[in-house]
Amino acid sequence: MHLTLVANTDAGAGTDADAIADALRAQGADVRLLDIEDAARAARGACDRVVVAGGDGSLGVVAAVAGPAHLPIAVIPTGTANDFARALELPGDRAAAVALAADPAAGSRSVELAHAGRRPFLNAASCGLSVIAARRAEPLKRRLGPLAYAVGAVQAGLTGRPRHARVIAGDEVVHDGPAWQVLVAASGSFGGGSGIAVADPTDGQLDVVVLEAGSRLALIRRAFGLRSGRVTEQPGVTHARARRIEVKVSGGTRWNVDGEVCQLGAVVFTGERDAVEVIVP
Repeated sequence: MHLTLVANTDAGAGTDADAIADALRAQGADVRLLDIEDAARAARGACDRVVVAGGDGSLGVVAAVAGPAHLPIAVIPTGTANDFARALELPGDRAAAVALAADPAAGSRSVELAHAGRRPFLNAASCGLSVIAARRAEPLKRRLGPLAYAVGAVQAGLTGRPRHARVIAGDEVVHDGPAWQVLVAASGSFGGGSGIAVADPTDGQLDVVVLEAGSRLALIRRAFGLRSGRVTEQPGVTHARARRIEVKVSGGTRWNVDGEVCQLGAVVFTGERDAVEVIVP
């Protein structure tokens, strides 16, 4: 088994790339090690599959390279939230994840790859309160782990303000007004335990969810809805599904894309069905 290991050494509490490579070799694999900055090289040379060791933000970058080369990816989750591994019920334990990644008999599952403009992602992208929450959570991650996201969310709910957003799903305007948060989901998993239960990572469609502006007190209900995955069933929440989602917001708007905060402003989202194979138990 020839593996290319792409490791993000900055993920979580730190990813020991050499130790993971040695563990894969102990399983009988031939391993080539690349840093996440060299992910574009992952599909070059002889390789049976690409192994990604890192957090959710690393996965979309590697999937965008491996998918077109018809190389499956295996996930060794070493980030803080590891939402994609949770969504696909992949091993969270490193030893089990290594064993699966190196198993030549392991099966695979096709999933969609989403793009926020040119930026690839596998879970979700959102603007509004989620960006504030991500910023507040960042310095707490090493100490609190996934709980940092919950703390960040509480702080965001207390200090954030609604922003105007025009959301177009396919050819239909589904929202045009103030919103606490706009979320575009592929797998629908995000925030270390939150999610959109109706999102299907295999259908090639994207789910857009708008938390319409209202009282701060109502945000408590939204938080419970996001943790249970059933926020789309609540009043004051807009939900639509399409292959193309356009979100028009002010140019300086920042987005949280699979845990990475970046400035996108107004952006078009697209979903590609069966874009990449993921090694599964």
